[in-house]
Amino acid sequence: MPDQLALPFGSRPALGREAFIVAPCNEQALRFIERWPDWPTRAAAIWGPPDSGKTHLARIFCDLSGGRLVAARDLSTVDPDAAGAIAIELDDAPADSERDRKLFALFERPSGPLLLTGRSPPPEWNTVLGDLRSRFDALLAFPVWAPDDQLLSALVRKQFADRQLDVTDAIVKRMLIHVERTPQAIAAFIARIDEKALAEKRAVGERLVMELLDSETG
Repeated sequence: MPDQLALPFGSRPALGREAFIVAPCNEQALRFIERWPDWPTRAAAIWGPPDSGKTHLARIFCDLSGGRLVAARDLSTVDPDAAGAIAIELDDAPADSERDRKLFALFERPSGPLLLTGRSPPPEWNTVLGDLRSRFDALLAFPVWAPDDQLLSALVRKQFADRQLDVTDAIVKRMLIHVERTPQAIAAFIARIDEKALAEKRAVGERLVMELLDSETG
């Protein structure tokens, strides 16, 4: 296959169920999401580092449940008395009394599933409300990241595919050797490849990838 020219379309991540990369480190979380509405609990959590698939899983949950995905900074727009499923991306949002009262009210709703995502296990999440602390500690939680070559290789290919690009096995192998083995680092490196190809009007091929690797690690 000839090298492909990068086109100025930007990255459009595919976030449907069919685009989710299933691996041993996230399969348990995915299977739990797909059990909805047959959950053994009304509230659950998914945790892992940035770009590990938490948002993707939350969107799958919302697609299945007809729910709403909300960032922590937008909690003020959520009506705790409203019925229906809600997914909230907490990540590292700072705790304050207003946020925590909103979250506690969502836990106390008589109905409606609640999915929370964060970067660390729920017992480590910050809160200024003691009652919310106990809710965090009791959450059924699923980790979604443990790097392995199979998942990292699939992630590299998906990141390129989101930019309408296909890559060779050689490119994937070299990236896994030289780029930090985290989803965030992989996404950032591929973005720089795309920028370099566009700026220099070059094809995305092994030579361009190696030039960028050499310039950053040499």
